[in-house]
Parts: sequence; C-alpha cells; structure tokens
Amino acid sequence: MPLQTDHLDIPIWQKYTMTIEEAAAYFHIGRSRIRAIVAENPYAPYVLMVGNRVQIKRKLFEQFVDEANAL
Repeated sequence: MPLQTDHLDIPIWQKYTMTIEEAAAYFHIGRSRIRAIVAENPYAPYVLMVGNRVQIKRKLFEQFVDEANAL
C-alpha cells in the first residue's frame, strides 16, 4: 500500500527543512533575498540540495539569522 502524504501536514515550525517559499513566510524575508543568500553561500550548513531543489535547514538558518546584523 503506497504511503499517502496528504494527512502528514507538519506545522512549519516543526519541519526540519523548508522550501524557499516556506522559509520566506517563516522568517519574513522575501523569496528573492533567500535565493540570493543561498546563491552567495551555496555550501553553507543551512543549505540542503535535494536534486536541483533547495531546502533550508530551519534551525541552522535560524542561527544564521540570529548572528546576522543585516540581510
């Protein structure tokens, strides 16, 4: 029996990784700015590439934002 994911909606604050769109909503940072941050730091610990799709590791990106003076 195949796994049905329509009932696995995990709250955004509990997700381990987020899409660019989810991260933009969660951190109140524009999608373009998050894409630029990833482009400037493609090997940062908070970036996870799944194929050609970017995922943001929530806790590590929270640390990055906490330590940043400006984005």
